[in-house]
Amino acid sequence: MLIYKILTAPQWDELQRLGATPGAPVDLADGFVHFSTAAQARETAARHFAGQDGLWLVALDAAALGSALRWEPSRGGQLFPHLYAPLRLADVASAAPLPLGPDGRHLFPEGIA
Repeated sequence: MLIYKILTAPQWDELQRLGATPGAPVDLADGFVHFSTAAQARETAARHFAGQDGLWLVALDAAALGSALRWEPSRGGQLFPHLYAPLRLADVASAAPLPLGPDGRHLFPEGIA
């Protein structure tokens, strides 16, 4: 199962340059890296990245992250994947731009609910 992290262009550039990151400011504040499932990613984008251009959607294989990945309740009691370790470039399965569409909503790759 793939899980997803939305990164700004500078965050994605930094991850590529350094090979790992402790995450975005919200991740640092919460003590873990926030991820979403395919079914949760659109709502995450709408709630936390509305109107932001220049984003990247990074996919990781949840099983490959081992015990550092925990599924914990968040929005409305839904279980969200949280990584209690740095996000490593080596764990990234794919990355794609997440542009804004004409309606101001993000255009997700096919297969993301």
